[in-house]
Amino acid sequence: MLVGAMSPPRSDRVAASNATSGHEPDEPAPTADDAAAADDATAADGPASTETAGTFVIASDRDPVGIPIHRGWAPVGAHRWMEPFVLAFLASGASHGYAIVGELAGLGITNGPVDVGQVYRTLRDLEQAGHVVSSWTTGTGPARRDYDLTEAGHTALDEWAAVMKERGRLIAEFDARYLEWTAGRRKRSVAPAPRG
Repeated sequence: MLVGAMSPPRSDRVAASNATSGHEPDEPAPTADDAAAADDATAADGPASTETAGTFVIASDRDPVGIPIHRGWAPVGAHRWMEPFVLAFLASGASHGYAIVGELAGLGITNGPVDVGQVYRTLRDLEQAGHVVSSWTTGTGPARRDYDLTEAGHTALDEWAAVMKERGRLIAEFDARYLEWTAGRRKRSVAPAPRG
């Protein structure tokens, strides 16, 4: 399985050191480049991912019953594209970073290897937002940090579902129009030439 293959062997001393430093045993330590990239991504968020009372706005509205709804393709922040997938995997049982990396890789979410650092940054952001909680698990192998969704995390997942549903609708609309256009173009290209 990908999870085991990606987890490098670590000694108990390194795992204990990482546990006290606040870094995942399998997580690369943050670098200056990571901080700069996070600053750049935050600057690119724009108004659609504004904070309201300490939480990011995800879905644009709610229906009269309170179910999240969303219209259009408003961006929610350049660095947040992985968030709905991570929340969904946590809701279905993936509980640590490398399990989530394996799920993302299996989904084919990127054109290449999944950026492990980005997965852990997303998990840290979700924890800071109160959408997940983490705890250290120790056993026969190295210590690892397991993540669980909070009630706020389930709410965020519901809102992301509304956003993704709307994006799916828009993609289907685009696809239908594209297919209609290409069918018309193909008809024109194979139409018999007018008789002269």
